[in-house]
Amino acid sequence: MNTEKDFSPLTPNIVRALNDKLYEKRKVAALEIEKLVREFVAQNNSSQIRHVIQILASEFALSQHPHSRKGGLIGLAACSIALGKDSGLYLKELIEPVLTCFNDSDSRLRYYACEALYNIVKVARGAVLPHFNVLFDGLSKLAADPDPNVKSGSELLDRLLKDIVTESSKFDLVAFVPLLRERIYSNNQYARQFIISWILVLESVPDINLLDYLPEILDGLFQILGDNSKEIRRMCEVVLGEFLKEIKKTPSSVKFAEMANILVIHSNDLIQLTAMTWMREFIQLAGRVVLPYSSGILTAVLPCLSYDDRKKHTKEAAGACNYSLMKLVTLEDDEDEEPQSTTSLPIPFEMFVYFHSQSSLGGGGGGGSLSSVCTYLESVLCCLCRADRTQVTLDLDGIVQVLDRHLRDASTGMMTRIAVLKWLYHLYIKTPRKMFRHTDSLFPMLLKSLSDESDEVILKDLEVLAEIASSPAGQTEYSGSRDSTDRTELHVPDGSKVVQLGSKVVDSSPSTPSMNSYFYKFMINLLKRFSLERKLLETRGAFIIRQLCLLLHAENIFHSMADILLKEEDLKFASTMVQTLNTILLTSAELFQLRNQLKDLRTPESCALFCCLYRSWCHNPVATVSLCFLTQNYRHAYDLIQKFADLEVTVDFLMEVDKLVQLIESPIFTYLRLQLLDVENNPYLIKALYGLLMLLPQSQAFQLLSRRLRCVPNPELMRTLLFPTSPPVDYKELLQHFEQVQSKHLKVRHQRAGHTEHPDRKLVL
Repeated sequence: MNTEKDFSPLTPNIVRALNDKLYEKRKVAALEIEKLVREFVAQNNSSQIRHVIQILASEFALSQHPHSRKGGLIGLAACSIALGKDSGLYLKELIEPVLTCFNDSDSRLRYYACEALYNIVKVARGAVLPHFNVLFDGLSKLAADPDPNVKSGSELLDRLLKDIVTESSKFDLVAFVPLLRERIYSNNQYARQFIISWILVLESVPDINLLDYLPEILDGLFQILGDNSKEIRRMCEVVLGEFLKEIKKTPSSVKFAEMANILVIHSNDLIQLTAMTWMREFIQLAGRVVLPYSSGILTAVLPCLSYDDRKKHTKEAAGACNYSLMKLVTLEDDEDEEPQSTTSLPIPFEMFVYFHSQSSLGGGGGGGSLSSVCTYLESVLCCLCRADRTQVTLDLDGIVQVLDRHLRDASTGMMTRIAVLKWLYHLYIKTPRKMFRHTDSLFPMLLKSLSDESDEVILKDLEVLAEIASSPAGQTEYSGSRDSTDRTELHVPDGSKVVQLGSKVVDSSPSTPSMNSYFYKFMINLLKRFSLERKLLETRGAFIIRQLCLLLHAENIFHSMADILLKEEDLKFASTMVQTLNTILLTSAELFQLRNQLKDLRTPESCALFCCLYRSWCHNPVATVSLCFLTQNYRHAYDLIQKFADLEVTVDFLMEVDKLVQLIESPIFTYLRLQLLDVENNPYLIKALYGLLMLLPQSQAFQLLSRRLRCVPNPELMRTLLFPTSPPVDYKELLQHFEQVQSKHLKVRHQRAGHTEHPDRKLVL
């Protein structure tokens, strides 16, 4: 530095001392400067004061010479001390050169700068608040300084500044939040610690309402929550906990909708637990306000439901969120929405997916995603978060899209699939009219879910399908038009009926009077699935049909399946399916009422049901006989057994006869066994049983039936009684139908076996 240059009013001795390498000499010069400035203050000579500060800043603090910079810093601090309460008038000139030295490569200079700023701030106190942002910016850099002395000095300055902010009522939070929002995305752990400490301080000040700006920093807080440092995570948890307490105290002023969208984008385990906890509170406190964002919430919540015990708390919190959100959907959501302004539209589902994918990338993507969220929310969602209950609309399309995506994903966990199906069932109960617009797209996946490995999943799936098949809303299929005169065609697979749907209720089958147009479609597709997946029929077929009989009317299930099987071209499958249905009919507790209905054939309805079942049961001769036993048509059973002589008796056939003998010994046929006591009135029952006995080889079943027949009293009294003159059913016609069906089976078996002789042979009466 040129010592001959005129630095007045600074004396040459002061200038020389300020440039000295020794701290003690620079300190002496600072004391002289303090004395000089005090004189100017006494004289009220502000121009000379500014001149001194300008010389110390430009000629010393910003000098190229390191010792000069040190002298300038101590000189500026001396000026501030001399100014006292008047230092506020010159703070900009005092602070700016000191902050510039924060970026110096020399750690000692950075320390001296920190020391000088401490003295300036200590004197000015509350007067520094208009310059808080530049001070905070400089401090945030020193918080991550590698030199421990610099960090120690910055911590002293930091504490001083926090005390000033806490004591003052003039802190400009609005001006500070943009800087906080920017710096909260720092990846440096010391900078993060610095940010968290300031948020905690600001949150504790009664006059500062940081909760209003929480949506702008919440994403950054959750990113800090994923820091590797346990101490930083703990601090962040404390901050979030304080915010949550305040949210619970003043829920009416909280911007739930804006923050709900931020919560769903985080997937880190620890962050996820906190996010789920917050989301649970939001749903409970905000209620239906969050409904427009249900698709995004479900995107985050549903996967958590399949977590194991290692993430038990996250799973429980997610379960609570899911349950609370489901309860918000009510019957009023099925009503047609009134036209609304664009400010109340929900965030598109695609935007949720984008945010979720960005959060999974990690790194610097968070800042951009938060900016996108905040910009969108400020412009679109500000009104909705304060909306009345009547203005909130359910994002049904978005919800269905999320549910369908999870249902199609093979990696979806069992508990998540169950939750998805519970949601679908709930939506069909609460919003049936709107849900039936999505039924055609959901139907294939619901049918596919019947092959799930979990019985619980299948049960829930059947509940959904049963609701679709029986809901009154299913009588009319929406085509997007409100005109009730529009007619929409419901397309069902080949071999089924096509129903023209309009304003009137039209059944797809006369056998399903209490079901809607989807019932018959469901039965057709279910049987088709059994046909394509024989393993499903073997392992789960009986289970599925029994559950359907509980959920829907058993008569409708059996009547419709019998109708469909009557047209089945795959005769082997038809025989297997009839055998399955017959076993269910004869053994399942769920079919008790239907068995009683068929037992006596006292009504026209029961006779019609018997005839319907009989025609399909003819695909399986033994099943047909067992149906006759069930309905006490013993003479017809005897006539059928007589025709067995013309059938191809195979091992499978004999095994079915064996099973029938076992069934005769079961509680289901108790009444049949008791009727053996009345030999005079039940001769054809005894003849039919003897017919079965003659069919069997001398196996265990043969011995069992033989012992039973030996118990029949006075067999010589058996004699044939005249058949009633007016039977309730045309059994001759039924017997002819049986012969025709068996002729088809015989022809197919001969063709498969390569036999050509007598392929069209008919049974003879």
